[in-house]
Amino acid sequence: MNNNFKAVFFEYAKIIILALVISLLVRTYVAEARFIPSESMLPTLKIGDHLIVEKISFEIKGLRDIERGDIVVFDPPASVKSEDDIPFIKRVIGLPGETVSIKKGTVYINGEPLNEPYILEKPVVDFKPYVIPENTLFVMGDNRNHSNDSRYWGPLPVQNIIGKAEFRYYPFGDIGILN
Repeated sequence: MNNNFKAVFFEYAKIIILALVISLLVRTYVAEARFIPSESMLPTLKIGDHLIVEKISFEIKGLRDIERGDIVVFDPPASVKSEDDIPFIKRVIGLPGETVSIKKGTVYINGEPLNEPYILEKPVVDFKPYVIPENTLFVMGDNRNHSNDSRYWGPLPVQNIIGKAEFRYYPFGDIGILN
């Protein structure tokens, strides 16, 4: 009986260790769950929303996979003073080499107004034209007047990106793919 107990114990231990390794690999390289801690992405995302952040396409394709309008999760740049290590979530507004500006509540990319049906309200502060450097992105929250974003701390280094927010799984009434 003692040998049978050991065999069963080691079989379960192998299964648990394998499950932990697979879970760690998936969370590190494929996808992970995140929650929304602030109102900077209202009305698109609310405080307490739970998301799946897809990482694998960014790991493979890098910046080529990021497009204007994508919602990205990232570690804040070193210039952002943060008391905690909670990643930020913002929308990609400008890509490398583009010029972004804000005038009278309208965001412009290379002098053309940006159609933004997703924002809560128009920004009240103007932003002078800024050319986005290579290997960086210009990101802003959808709640423009209550978002700590690229207007205040500069462009987001691409290497800070964790992944793209793809799917909301909680609250259950709002389950779906994010656009």
